[in-house]
Amino acid sequence: MSQFATYGSYPTTRLRRNRADHWTRRLVAETRLTVDDLIWPIFLTEGSGVREPVASMPGVDRVSVDVVPDLAALAVQNGIPAVAPFPNTPEALRTPDGTEALNPDNLMCRAIRAIKAVAPDLGVITDVALDPYTTHGHDGLLVDGVILNDETLALLTQQAVLLAAAGTDVVAPSDMMDGRIGSIRQALDDGGHTGVRILSYAAKYASAFYGPFRDAVGSGVKLAGDKKTYQMDPANSDEALREVAFDLQEGADMVMVKPGIIYLDIVRRVRETFAVPTFAYHVSGEYAMLRAAGQAGWLNYDRSLMETLLAFKRAGASGVLTYAALDAARLLREGIGK
Repeated sequence: MSQFATYGSYPTTRLRRNRADHWTRRLVAETRLTVDDLIWPIFLTEGSGVREPVASMPGVDRVSVDVVPDLAALAVQNGIPAVAPFPNTPEALRTPDGTEALNPDNLMCRAIRAIKAVAPDLGVITDVALDPYTTHGHDGLLVDGVILNDETLALLTQQAVLLAAAGTDVVAPSDMMDGRIGSIRQALDDGGHTGVRILSYAAKYASAFYGPFRDAVGSGVKLAGDKKTYQMDPANSDEALREVAFDLQEGADMVMVKPGIIYLDIVRRVRETFAVPTFAYHVSGEYAMLRAAGQAGWLNYDRSLMETLLAFKRAGASGVLTYAALDAARLLREGIGK
């Protein structure tokens, strides 16, 4: 007997009754998407008064630090709770060991200070990884074709402490080195930054959907080989749970699944297994596909975007890091997608 047999049958039960009116659909909706679920990434570049379009990400610009306060104010005006800056480091400052990541006056540190000066209550979530700073485009130290794990930890840990000192609220290690969460947590606590949270990219896959992001931060053309020796195999699901478990044991406050829409099964498993704040990254390739299809007239961009973001929530995501955060905030105000 079906588990639903006791709930009635046609024609006395008609499931379409509760879909008949907008007000009914609102009352019985199982999942809610609100502006509180959005994190807005911002791409940084050097210069003054710069707003430079990212060709592979329609609607997304790289901006200079003096423009960042305007975007912070825009986030606040639209009710977006947090922003996530990412730097496009100048060529001259990129080195094999990525030490520009440790410069207290680098793009990220200046952007953090600029945001906090105008919007102290806006959350700032900052990436911890070396790929925007290295000449080879990898997230860690590269020696003889091998990414060194333990040697990389020392740099990542210093980077996280530097970002905390600049005023970030959350450090978000996205490198996928083993042991980095424990190392960073210990250093933050030892440095008096006990209130700084760690959002771990705990399940980050070696995906083909990161291409436009790498264009935006200037690491794509530099990438030597691939990242399959440290980012996760798309074939694996159980391994993601092990990664999350280790990071939580080491002190992560929140975890991230990346990419997002094509890994909703991982989002669901992580949330159901651990019941911790679980975020998803609506990555650049996923965003660019929606934008390009919308511009070509193949999809209704507004409605497909809202359906996509709702799917993240339905899968169990606590929130979504999306380049379309500003679009989504506007659409939520207008009631699109409800």
